[in-house]
Amino acid sequence: MTNEWFHPRGSLARDGFESVVDATIRGWEHTGLRVLDLGQQTGPVTVPAAELERVLVPLSGQTFTVEYTLADGTGGSQVLTGRTSVFHGPADCLYLPTGTALTVSGDGRIAVAEAPTTETRPVQFLPAAEVPVELRGAGRSSRQVHNFATPAGLDCVKIIACEVITPAENWSSYPPHKHDEAVAGSESRLEEIYYFETAVSRGLTAPDAADPIALFSTYSSPAGAIETSAIVRTGDVALVPYGYHGPLAAAPGYDNYYLNVMAGPDPERVWLISDDPAHGWVRAQWEEQEFDHRLPYTAEGDLT
Repeated sequence: MTNEWFHPRGSLARDGFESVVDATIRGWEHTGLRVLDLGQQTGPVTVPAAELERVLVPLSGQTFTVEYTLADGTGGSQVLTGRTSVFHGPADCLYLPTGTALTVSGDGRIAVAEAPTTETRPVQFLPAAEVPVELRGAGRSSRQVHNFATPAGLDCVKIIACEVITPAENWSSYPPHKHDEAVAGSESRLEEIYYFETAVSRGLTAPDAADPIALFSTYSSPAGAIETSAIVRTGDVALVPYGYHGPLAAAPGYDNYYLNVMAGPDPERVWLISDDPAHGWVRAQWEEQEFDHRLPYTAEGDLT
């Protein structure tokens, strides 16, 4: 069973996408993800209409154009400004409602978060400058969160999505926590996708043989048995259908990024978690610690 829910880069490749997470994966039903490298394509890429709401977020590259046709036959176009890399601050984001077909063109890599729904919301464009940025934790648990598709950002039906940057030697997704039971006011049921990227830390010069890595784990809860213990690199995907997840530990010399996509069967779109009671006490220690001075990472930073 070990690492059953962990997928190395390329193992989920399909239909021209670097990775596709959807209901074709056994036991998966509430969330989806498509990662597209337009540099590997000969032209624009079309994604057909489905009963899925979608959020597009550039990973790297300067400019992307999204042309779309809504369920009622009307259409439009939106230009998205990207970024040098996922370690260079937020990017523009676009929400497209269920039943929308789209075509993407551009000069880099882009992610498409998905969740099944028949409810509709309007098309929404969120410029990078308006993405809510949160500095979470303290000390070696300091991390930077881009809440572009949480309730603080885009108005989605089901999708809750954010980006997390964890500098070298820091921990995130910590304390380990879960969201696999419906407990009014304290926990919600959410599947979760982790899409990872890693890079040599800012300001460091590394040899060509450098291999940026981080460590990630999940373990069982009363909701089900799961065990992931993985070295993660750029393009890897971990799925969390249930269970405690965390920590993510960024190795010395290497920064880590992950894109989280969550959705579930509960009627309310809300992220409520329960810490592992063996580890939740560490949150109190943050009150006495300074925040990591390396954050926030912005568009102006150099990544060597």
